[in-house]
Amino acid sequence: MVDQAGVTTAASRSEIETKSKDLKGRSGVQLAVATVVSLQGSDIETYANELFRYWKLGEAKKNNGVLFLIAPAEHKVRIEVGYRLEGTVTDALSSVIITSVVVPRFKTNDFSGGIERGVGSIVSVLDGDTAKWQPKVTLRADDIRGSDLAALLMFVVIVTLLVVAVWQKARSGHCVVRHGRKIYVQSRSSSSASSSSSLNSSGSSSSSSSSDSHFSGGGGSSGGGGASGSWW
Repeated sequence: MVDQAGVTTAASRSEIETKSKDLKGRSGVQLAVATVVSLQGSDIETYANELFRYWKLGEAKKNNGVLFLIAPAEHKVRIEVGYRLEGTVTDALSSVIITSVVVPRFKTNDFSGGIERGVGSIVSVLDGDTAKWQPKVTLRADDIRGSDLAALLMFVVIVTLLVVAVWQKARSGHCVVRHGRKIYVQSRSSSSASSSSSLNSSGSSSSSSSSDSHFSGGGGSSGGGGASGSWW
């Protein structure tokens, strides 16, 4: 985990890193978590897509990476998904995780709790436990009329989530790098030392340390799958 914004505790970072390593060890899926001080004027969809590609998340032939990005200053959060996992960590599921699990914690400034719960939810979906995230409507023959309103409300919620997901994907489908703009992510450690990496508009990169190199799995292909959210 790279906590540039410094919003998580050491214990939380350790827990998140353990879950990510366990996931990669048993499935090969690479889950990276990062907080940033600023999106540098970019929307979070573009920023996440560029960072995902720069870190080359996921295995080269499988593109099975996931990026969980948080920008506390702009009150934005995003789950960016590699091509191969778009059918598992769908846009709709990503949106539900953000709105029902992550954002409520962020609203109380519990970033450690929100990120931990978000990571746990993403891992559970990747492990195949999607049942609890799926909308359920149970209709009984003797209670059809009483459930009409509930069914209608559920339909509206599902349609809304799908519309939002399609809009976000369309918005994120094309990655445009503004001239001269850099993605800059600096990792924090318990010591005074720090490291950084940047990506510029020409595609060249620079790094003052290899601390972030462990993210590179050789993948990095993402077409903008996932979802974004915000809180105030």
